[in-house]
Amino acid sequence: MRIDIITALPQLLESPFADSILQRAIKRNLVTVQLHDLKKYGIGKHQQIDDYQFGGGAGMVMMVEPILNCIQDLKKERTYDEIIYMTPDGELFNQKMANQLSLKKNLIILCGHYKGIDQRLRDHIITKEISIGSYVLSGGELAAAVVSDAIIRLLPGVLNDEASALSDSFQDDLLAPPVYTRPKEINGWKVPEILTTGNFPKIEAWREEQALEITRKRRPDLLDKDFSD
Repeated sequence: MRIDIITALPQLLESPFADSILQRAIKRNLVTVQLHDLKKYGIGKHQQIDDYQFGGGAGMVMMVEPILNCIQDLKKERTYDEIIYMTPDGELFNQKMANQLSLKKNLIILCGHYKGIDQRLRDHIITKEISIGSYVLSGGELAAAVVSDAIIRLLPGVLNDEASALSDSFQDDLLAPPVYTRPKEINGWKVPEILTTGNFPKIEAWREEQALEITRKRRPDLLDKDFSD
């Protein structure tokens, strides 16, 4: 997989891909993540990437030309499955979407800033708009890192135990059950006895019950979903 991230602040995205699981995935050539500094495509000697809104109003708008030129350059090299724009009014990101995107080959992620991008880009260039929550960030970089992390960890070979991703929260529309490790008892706090029996069918049933109960308490909306589609 290849992920090209277009950003006005590439330095904000250097750290998330320089450590841990994402770094390992890049070093193993399981994914290529390329950062593109939008200011290199800026207009004029000041490399302008934003301008005032038509019709007035507070806040600047990211211009068409720098973004369009960057995307066109990238598309000369390869075909992209999705051109994603990170925006608070996009489709809410979830595990199902992460699973779907992890099956793609080439993605562009555009990080928004200011009041957002010129609507004409959204109408004619962007193929998918994603939000990571009902709040506003200073820019789309952190959101792009979140989406990239969720996608990359699903790629074959990224996790040492690939089955681990299958038991994550939301994979089966339930939150994950509680987990425990050694010692069996500390400060009078004991591990549930069922987990130490070695009876794996009963352990799995217990975990399913716990996952359902936790979901019912914390995220009942997940149990109310219509799965007809």
